[in-house]
Amino acid sequence: MSALTVQQAPRGGDSWEGLVRLWEETDWPEGCKVEIIEGIVTVAPPLVNDHNLIAESVQRCLYTVIPDDWDVFQTLNVAVPSRSGLYVPDLVVVPREDVPGGENFVPAAAAELVVEVTSKSNAVNDRVSKLKGYAAAGIPLYLLIDPHTKGSPTIYLYGEPSGGQYRLLHEGKFGEAVHLPEPFDLVLDTFGYPRP
Repeated sequence: MSALTVQQAPRGGDSWEGLVRLWEETDWPEGCKVEIIEGIVTVAPPLVNDHNLIAESVQRCLYTVIPDDWDVFQTLNVAVPSRSGLYVPDLVVVPREDVPGGENFVPAAAAELVVEVTSKSNAVNDRVSKLKGYAAAGIPLYLLIDPHTKGSPTIYLYGEPSGGQYRLLHEGKFGEAVHLPEPFDLVLDTFGYPRP
């Protein structure tokens, strides 16, 4: 099943607030991942177990190195209004004080790291649109785990955002170690990641 795109005009015009209102007020299918990507509301089917196993493995490692007042979230909505985006990364590391109570999302600038594991149905969003969005927001690190790369599953680590673009810090295949730099200083062992 592929991602569904909802291209209706948001209530209240085409403003950021109108898009968010559409996202908040629509009754989306249960279990689906609903995001705003470049001004378009997208609905992706529930994730497969391999996807969740990879995300959980990364999350477990991150908890060994983050400060006590930071958290790793799996369903935290991250707002990038400058790119008409409201993303739901597979993982996002944010200082707890930057997660406002009673709100539906956090500003992307609060994130220290985002992690996306591609799905077959919407890999292009993670590879292109979110890459640009996270860089434009100035998120220091973006870890893209791509089991669906043509050829062989690949992991990309992007960092040093500048002028709305990232520098590629690492590109490697599943099974190779990936070093996340400070403030994490963590080596991820990717050998056990499931392959499609």
